[in-house]
Amino acid sequence: MNESPTMRVGQGWDVHRIAPGRPLILGGVQVPSDFGLEGHSDADVLSHAITDALLGAAALGDIGMHFPDTDPQWKNGDSLVFLRHVCGLVSAAGYGIVNVDSTVIIERPKLKDFRLQIRESLANAMGLPPDRISVKFKTAERVGPVGEGRSAESQAIVLLLATAG
Repeated sequence: MNESPTMRVGQGWDVHRIAPGRPLILGGVQVPSDFGLEGHSDADVLSHAITDALLGAAALGDIGMHFPDTDPQWKNGDSLVFLRHVCGLVSAAGYGIVNVDSTVIIERPKLKDFRLQIRESLANAMGLPPDRISVKFKTAERVGPVGEGRSAESQAIVLLLATAG
């Protein structure tokens, strides 16, 4: 079979350590918190997982290939810039994004009041209506590094559909 499949699924995952004195950015939204996440960029664990899911679905590598943490131009970079760029790569590869399903796993703060704002931020960055973006929030029930409040992680899955011509 030499032609590209009509649909592709991609899975993404990311984790960052908790870091005092940094902003907590999730899906491009700054969430009030006494800590943020450690990373070379803004450490937006949710945007990173979605970006990797898109790259995986389109077989375009991973986030580290496109935005290496050794490159000073990405220092404290806005992860929505990464997401927008990758959406363009996915489109250029001949695919449209059908939907995103994602989960943020973090012990605190409670995030339910930020769900709509995060969905709208991601949808805007991706050029999609918010009803195609699902964002769920979970705790790790005090188990492992996330549960102990030492890190946060995110998982995402995306569905791509080949575009005509």
